[in-house]
Amino acid sequence: MLTSVFTVTTADTLQKNGSVSGTPEVESPARPAAARTRPQRDPFFDNAKFLLVVLVVIGHNWYPLISHTRAVKAAYLVVYSFHMPAFILLSGYFSRSFEARPEQVRKLIKTVLVPYLIFETFYLAVVAEADGRPFKMDLTYPSYLCWFLIALFVWRLTTPVWRAMPQPLLVSVLVSVVAGLTDVSTDLALSRVLQFLPWFVAGLLMKPEHFRWLRRRTVRLWGAAALVIALPVAYILAPAANADWLSMEYGATDLHVGVMEYVAIRAALFAAGVVLVAAALALVPTRQLWLTALGTVTMYPYLLHGLIVKSAQANGLYDLVANSGPLAVITLTAGAVALALLLTTPPVRKIARWAVEPTFPRPRQVFGR
Repeated sequence: MLTSVFTVTTADTLQKNGSVSGTPEVESPARPAAARTRPQRDPFFDNAKFLLVVLVVIGHNWYPLISHTRAVKAAYLVVYSFHMPAFILLSGYFSRSFEARPEQVRKLIKTVLVPYLIFETFYLAVVAEADGRPFKMDLTYPSYLCWFLIALFVWRLTTPVWRAMPQPLLVSVLVSVVAGLTDVSTDLALSRVLQFLPWFVAGLLMKPEHFRWLRRRTVRLWGAAALVIALPVAYILAPAANADWLSMEYGATDLHVGVMEYVAIRAALFAAGVVLVAAALALVPTRQLWLTALGTVTMYPYLLHGLIVKSAQANGLYDLVANSGPLAVITLTAGAVALALLLTTPPVRKIARWAVEPTFPRPRQVFGR
């Protein structure tokens, strides 16, 4: 629930932004000359990416418990109100220079589409086992967290369209709402592609000064207050709240609401999302920390943790936690943080690099070029 946030930034993006969007590649000390020519990374973005991916891992561990524990459901509702929108916003921000040039499209295929094909195959098998159903090879319906990869692929390819369009944010909001009011296919995560679209377009419109504004002390104080207030509000709403609204996978028909009710709730979710995304990003540390380097390899915990979560579900871990009280939930949450950290370690990256950062052959030179 993320891969301009995760993938290698294009050289022109670096030149325009003066920072790196985040890459699964490790900075190599063997290339000091190249490193000196690169714009300095902004620790804020690497810190944000790592903290957000930790919330993704926590959220996926909480989800099997939300029907058992009101407090967990409340926390889940708060986290899911902003963490995917924030990821998508950052993805859009670092897609601003995407012009669909051949080298850019090739990099997009290598860093997003090929990992999707690899991990979708893995997840089809693991999810089938966890859900107790037969394995079926179907790459058109993204499994579990793989939807984000195919969504990012589509969003980034359409970047030139949004950059050229007048009032792109308004148009994207209308597209998002209309998608929820119609029977949009779930093939290739189309419903999520369209319903989450405004966050990507908003990221395309963001400028560095917008992030600098978030770093003001007053904004940070208000951000902390917003997140503190959100938790008791979510706790009050939790018993009646339907968490499916936050996945952006379902439309009005699936959610059993009328047109006006759907539009009103979506508007409220947009408003809450704007406040909480701003609040969360305002609280991200801006200086170099121990976690900053981990923000460059977030694709590893994102893609790998779901395989472990679904395997744990198949083996009854979450049923055990649900019946074991608050201490078990706290332990599970701590374990989720530890898992995110573990999946960024060099041994894990070495083993999984072939799948997370696959090699991709260069096209042969043709037509005498």
